[in-house]
Amino acid sequence: MEKIAVLSGAGISAESGISTFRDKGGLWEQYSIEEVATPGAWARHPEQVLRFYNERRRQVLQAKPNPAHYALVKLEKKFEVQIITQNVDDLHERAGSGKVLHLHGEILKARSSSDPQLIYPWRGDIRPGDLCERGSQLRPHIVWFGEEVPAMEEAAKMVQAADRLLIVGTSLQVYPAASLLRYMPPGRPVFLVNPDRESLPPIPYLHYLPGKAGKAIPALVKQLLAE
Repeated sequence: MEKIAVLSGAGISAESGISTFRDKGGLWEQYSIEEVATPGAWARHPEQVLRFYNERRRQVLQAKPNPAHYALVKLEKKFEVQIITQNVDDLHERAGSGKVLHLHGEILKARSSSDPQLIYPWRGDIRPGDLCERGSQLRPHIVWFGEEVPAMEEAAKMVQAADRLLIVGTSLQVYPAASLLRYMPPGRPVFLVNPDRESLPPIPYLHYLPGKAGKAIPALVKQLLAE
């Protein structure tokens, strides 16, 4: 069975009402990265960091998958599909995608601040005093700026094994995630859905689809299934 790797970013979730970080009016215009999304911020004022991610968690729980999420599930009828997402929400899973790798963590999980292997499902707020089984404060299961991305090696192998790569909802400005393009074998097609082509780097064998994910992805999936 032909393999399709999907690299998804904030743009696909934005159409479900989840605030993006980098777009105009996004979260980084309202918050400083250094104050809510770094190990230093956690060390200085963990209560503020917890409040920020508690708000994000509530927003995700209210959101619902959109047509782009559901269309990607339909690809599994014909292809082996592996989704590699920069998003921390669970909308791909709720839509029904079978294989989802989260590069930057998952907002609906908490983990120990002393042992990153201790991870727990978590749908409510994380509060000061919520401890792991070893007695350490729980933190969001999120990869912060300045931290390593543990899933990168696995993601690179998935891209290397892909017959086609589909990129949706990402400007390819965030590293190391954007570097996954380097692992796509030469000559294999790359499909990219993004409203703005000017911000994108040059990509060999590119099939560019302008527009938002909610319309462009269902159309592309219909095309691929009809081949």
